[in-house]
Amino acid sequence: MNTAEQTPANAQARGRGRLRLLVVSSDTYPPTRVDVTVLFATELAGRGHHIDWILQSEAACPRAYVTPWGGGEAWVGATDLGNSLFSRVRKHVLGIANDLRIFPRLRTGHYDAIEVKDKFLSGVFALVASRLYRTKFIYWLSYPYPEHYLLSARDGVARYPFLYTLRGLGFKWLLYRCLLPAADHVFVQSEQMRQEVAAHGIPLEKMTPVPMGVSASLCTAADLSKQRTLIPGGVPSLIYLGALNKVRRMDFLIRAFALVTAAIPDARLYIVGRGDHPSDEAILAREVARLHLESSVFFVGQLPQQEALRYAQEADICVSPLYPTPVLRVASPTKLVEYMAMGKAVVANDHPEQKRIIDASGAGYSVAYDERAFADAAIKLLRNPDLARLMGERGRRFVLEHRAYKVIADELEEKLQSMVGG
Repeated sequence: MNTAEQTPANAQARGRGRLRLLVVSSDTYPPTRVDVTVLFATELAGRGHHIDWILQSEAACPRAYVTPWGGGEAWVGATDLGNSLFSRVRKHVLGIANDLRIFPRLRTGHYDAIEVKDKFLSGVFALVASRLYRTKFIYWLSYPYPEHYLLSARDGVARYPFLYTLRGLGFKWLLYRCLLPAADHVFVQSEQMRQEVAAHGIPLEKMTPVPMGVSASLCTAADLSKQRTLIPGGVPSLIYLGALNKVRRMDFLIRAFALVTAAIPDARLYIVGRGDHPSDEAILAREVARLHLESSVFFVGQLPQQEALRYAQEADICVSPLYPTPVLRVASPTKLVEYMAMGKAVVANDHPEQKRIIDASGAGYSVAYDERAFADAAIKLLRNPDLARLMGERGRRFVLEHRAYKVIADELEEKLQSMVGG
């Protein structure tokens, strides 16, 4: 969408006035997630809505400051990037101190609503401030953090298991017994998350799923006619874009790919991304060595989005395995819609959100979380490039019609305005 068309007059032409929002988010400054940078800072702000932000600095920052960003101003908090337990605690304390700006901002900012995204203790501050200053309180849950902390402690992947357990239990109580029941509205990541949150007693009608999407320009920018520059021409290729964290069990993909090479020996797998810790990738490298795939699997590393998507554009098919853990089960995978926006056929396992998208779009195969099933679907597409191209085109059309952020922003804007108006 041309942001020049999204003016204050345009927002008012929809029949309602501009919104004034204060967003307190676990995203650091400057944010990188597209649901913040595109959905809010580009789409909503481009329509004339005023959005202020309270965020903690991503880079080393000894003191707080204010800067223009994302449709308003960002109050950026200091941080401590040390690795010691003291530094980690200090970082959280600095973040909470910055979040306390909620009170003076709501007192003087004349906001229609305060939105808290994935914050818990600070969410309580926001809730209290919203009641003091009679402002709508919105909670945005993009990831089940309490369950993540508890699962990490249970599986032994947490650095401080006892602290993770305490954090998980405390945040779970705050989320489901305090914040969500008191919220005027709750935005969640997917329909599956909506159903699972409802099991904690939160009314379904109080929640709206806002899935991950892409900028519409991504769909129109992909040029599949270009010659390959990153992947050798004529080489059957698969690509995975995304995190390599242990919780995702990406060794599944390595074993599935070994079955692909048994049928198509010259096939290659490109893995673009990294884990939270070097040991995450070391696990995958050992699996590659065990299966003698060193000449077929390429770890590209972390890349800027445009460079990473160039790999997706050159690959024959794209893959999106999601380990069926309760934490990942409620996700709305960005990479799936990015693949589809690039016009690529996809092989994904039957994770709730992925299956819903694949079934609705016809953009690929959604199969059981099984190495043989995953490999067979990939082999079928590699051997049928015309079918892969047809599925890719279906996926691109689906994204433009349903998962472009312009479309998602239309729905979100209407929901916010109706809630504030009510």
